Amino acid sequence: MSRFYRILEQVEGPLFLHVNMRWNREVLNRLFFLLTLMGGATFCLGVSLAAGLFAPGAWGTAGWQALAAVAFSHLPVAIAKRSAPRRRPHQVYPQANTGKRPLQDPSFPSGHTTAAFAMLTPWMMAEPLLIPLLLPVAIGVALSRIYFGLHFPSDTAAGALLGSSTALLVSLWIS
Repeated sequence: MSRFYRILEQVEGPLFLHVNMRWNREVLNRLFFLLTLMGGATFCLGVSLAAGLFAPGAWGTAGWQALAAVAFSHLPVAIAKRSAPRRRPHQVYPQANTGKRPLQDPSFPSGHTTAAFAMLTPWMMAEPLLIPLLLPVAIGVALSRIYFGLHFPSDTAAGALLGSSTALLVSLWIS
């Protein structure tokens, strides 16, 4: 798998470096910090649980779907990180911009992106008019992970696919 990752890094490395190094601006630091927090498992599980418990009708159902999707989507994330470990971008590109304590665990797939798409997909399904608002938030979480040097674009693309597909499957179970 490491040969595949090396080829993938050559293909997507320039995009990673562009986002990570060229976009580095103070206002983006704040925006992407907020977005990366919104993709954390604690935030996603907490918001989903609160919606499930307190939101009326379809919003409550979407909250329960989001809670289940975030929880279930992290099983394949954990399996992938162990069975197909990938170095973090800052380990491949030492010049990458990172925080003070960059993560050292495997990069593929992005758990934050998975959680964001798993949480937001049920709400986009419950009210399609929210797609223009919520989809950019989910994509913003993915970009924040690249911006902070923690994931390659393909890590976040896999997380988006994994999170949204898990949410779609969960919506068949919880309706």
